[in-house]
Amino acid sequence: MTGRERALDPEARLQDALDAAYRHLGHRDRTVAEIRRHLERRRVEPDTIDAAVQALADAGYLDDAGYARRFAQDRRNLDSWGADRIARKLAVVGVAQEHIDAAIAEQDGTGELSAAVALLERRMRVAPADDRDRNRALGLLVRRGYALELAHDAVRAFERGAREAA
Repeated sequence: MTGRERALDPEARLQDALDAAYRHLGHRDRTVAEIRRHLERRRVEPDTIDAAVQALADAGYLDDAGYARRFAQDRRNLDSWGADRIARKLAVVGVAQEHIDAAIAEQDGTGELSAAVALLERRMRVAPADDRDRNRALGLLVRRGYALELAHDAVRAFERGAREAA
């Protein structure tokens, strides 16, 4: 089959798109939007992109809900990210809002509070002694994506824990 014949054959175009998508998926999990963008950059036709994405989803290679759950769990456990930062990053990679909400909801408020306190214990080691130290602690938590109110609660809990331990 010549290159021109291959370009006209829909099955060959689909296979080329799938090959490109599999190579892209070989590095890490991807969202539907990331695969679409990758194939668009390779100038794959929209109908072929739709067919490739559907084939990948049917085979279980694309699952935005599962991606969001795994991403949220990893970022919480490995990087101590808060819900706000996780949600922003998932939105950037094209995950639908309902999947983001479900992934964030899996961690209840007390779990996020204890994760924030644990982060403060690891990074600060000593409870804040003055307003400057409290602001540093708040800044750390807010940069990691914790809501400001939760960050205040975590700093207070960290201070209480330090007083009780002393």
